[in-house]
Amino acid sequence: MARLLDELDLPKGLRHLTLGQLQQVAGEIREEIINTVSETGGHLASSLGVVELALSIHTVLGSPNDKVIWDVGHQAYAHKILTGRLSEFSSLRQYGGISGFPRTDESPHDVYNTGHSSTSISVALGIAKARDLRKEGYSVLAVIGDGSLTGGMAFEALNHAGQLGTDIIVVLNDNEMSISRNVGGLASYLSRIRTEPHLLRARRRIDRIIKSIPIIGKDVSESVRKLKGSLKYLVMPSMLFEDLGFTYLGPLDGHDIPLLIRTIQQAKAKGGPVLIHVVTKKGKGYPPAEADPRAFHGVGKFHVPSGKMLASSSSKSLSEIFGEAVVKAASKDPRIIAITAAMPDGTGLNAFMKAYPNRFFDVGIAEQHAVTMAGGLASQGFIPVVAIYSTFLQRAYDQIVHDIALQGLHVVFAVDRAGLVGEDGPTHHGNLDVAFLRSIPGMTVMAPIDEDELVSMLDFALNIEGPCAFRYPRSSAMDKRRKRACSPIEYGRGVLLEDGKDLAIIALGSMLYPSLDALAILRREGVSAAVLNARFAKPVDESLILEISRKCKRALVVEEASVIGGLGSEVADILSKKAQGKVEFAHLGIPDDFVTHGPREILLAECGLSAMGIAEAALRLCKPRGTVSVAHEVAQSVSSSIEGVT
Repeated sequence: MARLLDELDLPKGLRHLTLGQLQQVAGEIREEIINTVSETGGHLASSLGVVELALSIHTVLGSPNDKVIWDVGHQAYAHKILTGRLSEFSSLRQYGGISGFPRTDESPHDVYNTGHSSTSISVALGIAKARDLRKEGYSVLAVIGDGSLTGGMAFEALNHAGQLGTDIIVVLNDNEMSISRNVGGLASYLSRIRTEPHLLRARRRIDRIIKSIPIIGKDVSESVRKLKGSLKYLVMPSMLFEDLGFTYLGPLDGHDIPLLIRTIQQAKAKGGPVLIHVVTKKGKGYPPAEADPRAFHGVGKFHVPSGKMLASSSSKSLSEIFGEAVVKAASKDPRIIAITAAMPDGTGLNAFMKAYPNRFFDVGIAEQHAVTMAGGLASQGFIPVVAIYSTFLQRAYDQIVHDIALQGLHVVFAVDRAGLVGEDGPTHHGNLDVAFLRSIPGMTVMAPIDEDELVSMLDFALNIEGPCAFRYPRSSAMDKRRKRACSPIEYGRGVLLEDGKDLAIIALGSMLYPSLDALAILRREGVSAAVLNARFAKPVDESLILEISRKCKRALVVEEASVIGGLGSEVADILSKKAQGKVEFAHLGIPDDFVTHGPREILLAECGLSAMGIAEAALRLCKPRGTVSVAHEVAQSVSSSIEGVT
């Protein structure tokens, strides 16, 4: 039977459908999302939970003239399908395909790029004020999850929108989860509202009764509304959103299409700031995801009938190895505290949470608070370990500077997902941490080459003074056949692993093994290369770098971090000042640009950070005229990698 989805002119065709047809479209969207994500990976449970909501929004509003902003974008798959990208949806998160997040360069229906949480209300308010200044008449709607409300920025925006009285609709998608289960007082507050809808109905009944009083009813109702001890305080547990200046509608069943359509229409007609509170089920319509929404938040390939994950690595991730190591360290030192921002699973801290619940803190999506809370603990003699993805750590930059480094506090930052993360793309790549952490006085910055060195660096970081960070990629543990013996870590000292006379390759962290792999290619070309494990991005081993660079007359820095402000910048500065122009220099890193999404291996190759790319750069430095054969090998390697993945 032909799908309605394939026949509709989306999204405007939705307005002419019956309820039965809208429900059919909802089922077809779910099927499309499940089947696609089973092949591409992606954010499944969150997207399944908002199918009816997305349908209702696009039935009422006229996108792209009306503006719809999705917070984070984990839940935007239905939106993408409903706005003309059905034929491209099978390329979701694939190299050269559509993004897993809203992208303005992908569709006019994506009015703002998102990927981090708690931003949608601020964006929507800005767009709404632009509309008002130009005296235009379109609607602006922001969708935000209950987990994202733990980010303070969301409340800053709510407060300002309520103060301004601007026409704006905020849809609070309440599914009781962000990535892991929500924590904190706000989650409890929403739970009270969610589980006691009879209170809202009671309020409305009483209000109708008061208004029905002849002659004076309307005035009495208005007077009661204005009183601090009024009706809403009697029948609802602290109406926070109304106190912020919003008209509150809800809680509503987020899967009831007629109710959602009526409520969005009501909010549009009402004017001013309106908050619609919808309760949805994460993973709706796919039993395995409903049963375990946490596991199906971000998934790889899976078997649709059973929900069984496919092609998962048998080896532990670096995040898991870090988690085990910090538990072991905590067993010996009661001062060690673990902190994460809504990522106990992703950062490997689940084991710590179970072993030491009183010394573990999941602060929700609140990176700034996480860092400054760590500062408070450190000021009292504890040793906080703050595990946050690189891309999210940048949200707390001021706190790292002002609340930690300025006071010389001993806080350990475990910077997960450093470098290129793959299919999540530019909003999630962690390429800036080396540059922004190196610029902070008193900060120590390290990068391990494998799991053994990661464990050693954690132990080292726990036992030095002042703030310290170590960064590691989204990766599985190394093949034991490739691992190098891990020598003891000395502060600010690198390790020379391979000696040579023609070229010094100075590698940081994840780029060490690709640099060693490049040696075989270089030897075929008659180049003798030294390979140095830098270990530290700050402070760098200046004496060793100068010694090996002067010996080889050429130096190549390789790092999975931005070419601006990273290790390469420091080495270039050292050589320019102290090598007196006698050392030729080149630098490989992540370009000064926002790298697209796709498999990590392909993205690294694009940036010249594969073994072949490193060899090519080395040969350009050593033999400017002798690189044709290797350049061809690089091109062939990248081409075959792309074909193999796409």
